[in-house]
Amino acid sequence: MEVLQLLVSGISQGCVYGLIALGFVLIYKATEMVNFAQGDMMMLGAYVAYTYINIAGMPFYLGFLATVLTMALVGIVIERTVLRPMIGEPPFAVLMITIGLGFILRAVAGAVWGTDTKAISNPFTGGVASLGGVSIGFENLAIVVGTALLCIALYLFFRFTRLGIAMQAASQNQLAAYYVGIPVKRIYSLVWAMSAAIAAIAGILVAPVNLVEPVMGFLGIKAFAAAIVGGFGSLPGAIVGGLIVGIVEQFAGLYLPTGFGETSAYVILILMLFLRPEGIFATMQQKKV
Repeated sequence: MEVLQLLVSGISQGCVYGLIALGFVLIYKATEMVNFAQGDMMMLGAYVAYTYINIAGMPFYLGFLATVLTMALVGIVIERTVLRPMIGEPPFAVLMITIGLGFILRAVAGAVWGTDTKAISNPFTGGVASLGGVSIGFENLAIVVGTALLCIALYLFFRFTRLGIAMQAASQNQLAAYYVGIPVKRIYSLVWAMSAAIAAIAGILVAPVNLVEPVMGFLGIKAFAAAIVGGFGSLPGAIVGGLIVGIVEQFAGLYLPTGFGETSAYVILILMLFLRPEGIFATMQQKKV
């Protein structure tokens, strides 16, 4: 029974990593940029939700929607003002820009909301679901269900909508997409909006479990490892990689010496880079340079 309980806890934690990893993969697939500020965008989304729900007094679900829309707008602004001028610059320069953006977001969060932990009022806290001796808190169950619903929504979006198909076309061949009339730059903005919205959803779902503080964005480091484990160009791989990291982390934390749980994500990353550097769902292609 202990194993099943750890498995359930690992799935819940893995869904958090998977949600953040989805943002990494979305941006990389569309722009070939690695956004190291993705975890900090999740943190900012959590603070925005705290502002709407706790300070402004919005009902939870209305505040949830307002946060997602606000963060989508933030994503567009970041793409237009920070990333678009970097088109054509060396990848390392773009990488450093996103790292710097993460520092800025943490500093802004600390200055505006302070460094004390915050809790978002939500309808999930306190409840527990039990089945066959295995228990899961409603807040953790919300993470799992929310991740599943988001994955279904993304699948339907990319499979059946014109915009989703256009995004896939732009990610596979930007020049060809431009020639057939797809507005590639507008697609970039929409991808950043989607990535920021997903980060906001992750922040709201994880806030009841981890609380809200400026350093919660460092979860993005483990999510980055999850994205690589799953295959950096694969949306399903992001979720699978997150689940692997979350489950191994839970088992390592209980059965291995102190500290192994926190470092297990990086051990998995190193092993994957040695054994299968392209990830489980290999979609990245080699290019001549």
